[in-house]
Amino acid sequence: MVAKKIRIQPLLAAGLSTALTITLSACGHSSADAADLLQRVKESGTLRVAQTQANPPWNFLDGGKPAGYDVDVANELAKRLGIAKVEFVASNYQSFIAGVQAGRFDAVVAGQTITPERAKQVDFSRPYEVNGISIFVADANSDITGLTDLQGKKIAVTAGTTQAAFAKKSIADADIKTYDNATLGLTEVARGRADAVLASRFQGAFLAAKNNLKVKAAGPLLESEVNGISFAKGSASFKQAVDKALNDMIADGTLTAISRKWLGGLDMTQELAKVPAS
Repeated sequence: MVAKKIRIQPLLAAGLSTALTITLSACGHSSADAADLLQRVKESGTLRVAQTQANPPWNFLDGGKPAGYDVDVANELAKRLGIAKVEFVASNYQSFIAGVQAGRFDAVVAGQTITPERAKQVDFSRPYEVNGISIFVADANSDITGLTDLQGKKIAVTAGTTQAAFAKKSIADADIKTYDNATLGLTEVARGRADAVLASRFQGAFLAAKNNLKVKAAGPLLESEVNGISFAKGSASFKQAVDKALNDMIADGTLTAISRKWLGGLDMTQELAKVPAS
């Protein structure tokens, strides 16, 4: 077959060139928007925040509406960033990072522990809360008082949490059972279907009292956790604005008021002051 020369008319060529330029410009604009998270959420007027909505006193549903420490922090943060609305999105620890990366939400304000592995995948704000892992056992249980007593026992944890990772790493021969939230794990312990649960000291005490579960904290904290707000990797301007807002909330007493409201009188700013500067 003999190839024929095809001559593109000048007008058509110009049109194709213009279309190509528009397409490339649009792609470039889209990439810039994706990178500038702060600009995008301000323009949309909505900050989409992921939480489990099943993690009291940090975040949970009260009469069908989001409530708790993390909810108040997220609302105050949006106000200081000049964003009119917060849309709370139900998710879980196993899906937080993938959801941020896929753009299903803008940030996670849910007591997500800052770890080196997570920091490779998402960016974190400065710490905004400190937590700690406790062992909870049935009230009548006097055999478990520390980490070594958990070997070979049936341990309940919430799926995707640092408590779950800690149990797998630190407890030899344990039968580790995962649940969607800490209430389920505590209930299993109270009913004798698990020997212990690893959970936040604050959360475990709150849930035990709220649900009249006959469980108690046993022994000292196993490990302290420093938690941050996570968002898409490379969101430098968003991180700068969030960190400033959190620092201002600490300085003017707002975070103290929020924490005392939800954490049994605890002043979270005092706990944060103990965290070594990164």
